[in-house]
Amino acid sequence: MKQKAIYPGTFDPFTNGHLDVLERALNIFEEVIVVIAENCQKHALFTIEEREAMTREVTCDYPGVTVEVLHRGLLADYARQVGARAIVRGVRQVKDFEYEFQMSLLNRQLYPEVTTVFLMPNVKYTYVASSIIKEVAMLGGDVSKFVHPCVLEMMHQKREEQN
Repeated sequence: MKQKAIYPGTFDPFTNGHLDVLERALNIFEEVIVVIAENCQKHALFTIEEREAMTREVTCDYPGVTVEVLHRGLLADYARQVGARAIVRGVRQVKDFEYEFQMSLLNRQLYPEVTTVFLMPNVKYTYVASSIIKEVAMLGGDVSKFVHPCVLEMMHQKREEQN
């Protein structure tokens, strides 16, 4: 049986830090579904359709990766529905871990068969957060070291639209 995991997030935008965590997950799991979700507590720069398109573009050369959108519902229910046995979460710092630890315990209550796997990105991405990347890019800063070229182009387009 294939070992399947889901890697959820808002991915607004999908950064090289996200890609690093995905690559690490692929060293463990045969199949990883990148699940793009809405988060009403975050102000998205990109629509969910744009985030799906950029994530598909960035991950298109990775065998075993699929990209899906979760429009509604609980992540634990989605994991059960697709037969995932693990939820992959990237953890950059202690603050991330505190939140993710709570979520993993809740998901375990909702779907006892699922395990949350915490993966740390390469140290060069520990300070890379989508929110910071968005802010720097929208102010005209160079974020090319932190995102795939297609994401960079989409960010330039967003900046032009907003100016």
